[in-house]
Amino acid sequence: MSERTMDGLAAARARGCTGGQKPKLGPRQVALAREMYDSGDYTIQQIADEFGVTRPTIYRHLDKTLPQQVTIQEPAPEHR
Repeated sequence: MSERTMDGLAAARARGCTGGQKPKLGPRQVALAREMYDSGDYTIQQIADEFGVTRPTIYRHLDKTLPQQVTIQEPAPEHR
């Protein structure tokens, strides 16, 4: 990369600009997509259609978030 290009990028970073494309889904949308997926009522394609993105985009965002933890209740001890 040329020196002038690197200087320009450094100046842009100093102004708070970052390179690259903006994320297709915001944090709230990712959380909603995770809820939809965890519910089991929606397919990945249905979730993607709902947000206007592709299936790989949904998979990529779901990989970055943890599934909601499922709590398993232990049976109560039997009294004799």
